[in-house]
Amino acid sequence: MLERAHADAQQPLRTVQRRSPVVLDAHDLGPLDARFKAVPVGAWGRDAAEFTATRPGLADLPTPLVTLDARALATNVATLRAWARDVGVDLAPHGKTTMAPAVWRAQLDAGALGLTVATGWQLTVALREGLDWVMAAYPVLDPGVLRWLAQPRTSRVLVWADDVATVAAMAPHVRGAAQPLDVLVELGGLGGRTGARSTAAAVEVARAVRATPGLRLAGVAGYEGAFAHDASPASLTVVRTYLHDLAGLHRRLLAEDLYPPVPGGVVVTAGGSAYFDAVADVLAGLHDPAGGVRVVVRAGAYVAHDDGFYRGITPVDRLDDAGPLRAAAHGWARVVSRPEPGLALADAGKRDLPFDEGLPEVQAVRRGGHADTTPLEGAEVTALNDQHAFVRFPPELDLRVGDVLRLGLSHPCTTFDKWGLLPVVDDALAPQPVLVDWVRTVFG
Repeated sequence: MLERAHADAQQPLRTVQRRSPVVLDAHDLGPLDARFKAVPVGAWGRDAAEFTATRPGLADLPTPLVTLDARALATNVATLRAWARDVGVDLAPHGKTTMAPAVWRAQLDAGALGLTVATGWQLTVALREGLDWVMAAYPVLDPGVLRWLAQPRTSRVLVWADDVATVAAMAPHVRGAAQPLDVLVELGGLGGRTGARSTAAAVEVARAVRATPGLRLAGVAGYEGAFAHDASPASLTVVRTYLHDLAGLHRRLLAEDLYPPVPGGVVVTAGGSAYFDAVADVLAGLHDPAGGVRVVVRAGAYVAHDDGFYRGITPVDRLDDAGPLRAAAHGWARVVSRPEPGLALADAGKRDLPFDEGLPEVQAVRRGGHADTTPLEGAEVTALNDQHAFVRFPPELDLRVGDVLRLGLSHPCTTFDKWGLLPVVDDALAPQPVLVDWVRTVFG
C-alpha cells in the first residue's frame, strides 16, 4: 500500500487537471482584491489564473499567511484512499475540516464514497455543490432544512438521531416527503458527547424512526473520539470497547428486524482522524456492500494533517503498512518588532493561526523574507494576541525585523476557517516555494 500511495501522490489532484492551474471555483471569484488577505496588493485587479501563471514565490505574497502544500495534499488523499481500500471500508471524509469544495472533489475523485458534514448549513452547501452522497453527523432539526430535504432530490442524505424527542421534532417536517430521509441512530456513552447513553435507549430511537413516516432507519453511528484524546493503551482500550458496543447495536437492530429495505445499503459509521485504525479493526468485518451493509469511516483532518495534535495521535504511526501523512498547512509570519533581547513579535495571531490544540511551532526562517527557507531550531511561540505572535529565542539565532518564519500548525479544522482563499504552493518545505494553485473555502 505504501508504494501505491506514493505513486498516486505523484499525480496531480484531478480537480487541478479539470481547472488548471487553479483548483478554486474561479467562475464566481472575480478579480483578485482586498477581500482575501492572502492576495498581495500587486495582484489586485488580476485574474487568479493569470497571476498564478507568473509562478510567484513566497516573497511575492503578504504576511501573515497560511499556505497549502500541493504535494502533501496529494500524498494524504492517496494514503487514506489506499488504506480504506486495503482494510475493506468506505471513506466519507468530514468536509467541515476544510469547507473547500475543490478539496472535497479531490477526495471524491480519489474514491471516497461521499462526504460527511456537521451542520444543516454545511449539508446544504454540500448538496448545492452537487454531491450525491452526504452524511450529516448531526441531528438536523432546522425546519427549513428538513422541508428542503423533503423535496424531490437525487442525492442520498443521511442524518443522525440519538433521542426519541429528536425523531418527534423531525417528523412534522418530513411527513409526505418525496422520498424517505435516511436516519442513523447514534450511540454515545457516559461522559461522551451526543448519542444515546445505552444500547437499550438507542433501540428505542430506532423503533421511533421506523414508525415515523418520511424517515427510514438506515444504520448506526458514533464518534469514538469523544472518549479519548491520546494514543495511550488505556485510551485505545476505551475506544475499542465503545466500537464493540456500536457493532453490538447494529447486530441488535438486525436481530429485531428493524431495518427496512435500504437503497444504497445500511451504514455503520465511526472514525475520526485519530482512531480510524481501531474502527477498521473492530468494524471492518461488518462491511459487506453486496449484502447491503457499508462500514464508513469519516476521517477528515487527515487531508491537511498537522504539526501538532494529529501528528502526535495519527493512526498511521500504529500501522506497519500505511504510508506517511504530511502536514499540508503552514503559517508564515514576518518579524515586525524586536523590543527586547530574546523576544520577537511576528505579524500573525489568533485571527490567522489555530491555537485551540497547541500554539504554532517555529520550523524555519527566510532571512529578510526572501532568502532560502532554512531550518530554525530553538525559537518558540509562547503566546498569541489577535494579530501578534510572541517568539522567544536564544541570542545566537539573532532574529531580525523583516525575517519571515515558517510555522507548523496544530488542528486543521480551526486553520481553514480563518482563510477565505488559501494559496497552494508546490512544496512548503522547499528553499523557495512557488505558488501553483488557490483553494477557496466556504464559511458562513
